[in-house]
Amino acid sequence: MERKRAPKKRKESVPYDLVVITGPTASGKTRLASLLAYQLDGEIISADSRQVYRKMDLGTGKDYDDYIVNETTIPAHLIDIREPGYKYNVYEYQNDFFRIFEEIKNRNKFPVMCGGTGLYIQAVLDRFKMVHVPPDPELREELKDKSLKELSTILASFKKLHNTTDTDTVKRAIRSIEIETYYQNHPEIEIELPKMNPLLIGVDIDRELRRDKITRRLKERLKQGMIEEVEKLIGAGTSPEDLIYYGLEYKYVTRYVTGEISYNEMFEGLNIAIHQFAKRQMTWFRGMERKGHKITWVDAKKDANENVKFIVNLLASNH
Repeated sequence: MERKRAPKKRKESVPYDLVVITGPTASGKTRLASLLAYQLDGEIISADSRQVYRKMDLGTGKDYDDYIVNETTIPAHLIDIREPGYKYNVYEYQNDFFRIFEEIKNRNKFPVMCGGTGLYIQAVLDRFKMVHVPPDPELREELKDKSLKELSTILASFKKLHNTTDTDTVKRAIRSIEIETYYQNHPEIEIELPKMNPLLIGVDIDRELRRDKITRRLKERLKQGMIEEVEKLIGAGTSPEDLIYYGLEYKYVTRYVTGEISYNEMFEGLNIAIHQFAKRQMTWFRGMERKGHKITWVDAKKDANENVKFIVNLLASNH
């Protein structure tokens, strides 16, 4: 007599506890995220590496009106949290994100991450173990004459590697040993980051439409006073070098304001640079997909409310 197999237990899906809205510049991410947050009784956590700076509004594309839905302003975090000239980094972002994420959940609100800085998004989703490891001059002096092979042997002796970047040069290998030594001497920093089950949504925008929107938006922001914004920042004490460090709008407009390039050189150079930036963003997102992140793409040409309904249904189907 054939023995019947016991039916397999159905694997319960874990409800999503975060929605990530990403996509290239000018794709309409912020408006979509705000409409979604309104529907979910949620709050937005920005994932934009330049919108963290105060008084840098037009150049970073802070469209505050996008956060207003039916006369309600959707709370948005990690915007306007540092002064111009500060060098905010991915380590700080990750710490700030998880702190805000927990605060939002504790208020029984739904977190919606929104932005196009791929490194910030990936640092959160992959839960990179990131700690600021200071230079160790004594260790560097001790290792400086060792070969790459010798350094690789030292690295292999560590039980667990926290730095998983390539160590194909002596400089990188020494830095990796420095990081691993620091972790070994500071066991208290081994903290577990919160686990999440995120739904990733990418806003897909046709290349020609994206190009048109980028150029139109650049013209509008120049009319709205982007040059005057840079002049005010310099007048208030932010150095031209610091502004150039932030890239794109601040790099080109600062070079124009300081007389290094003409208005036409500024406009044409910046327009091309923003288009190239959007292409690099898409390359990053495709790389995330290759590494196993499932991104569900929605069409930027569709009505944003239709896309919101689609996302809400995806969330409901996973409960």
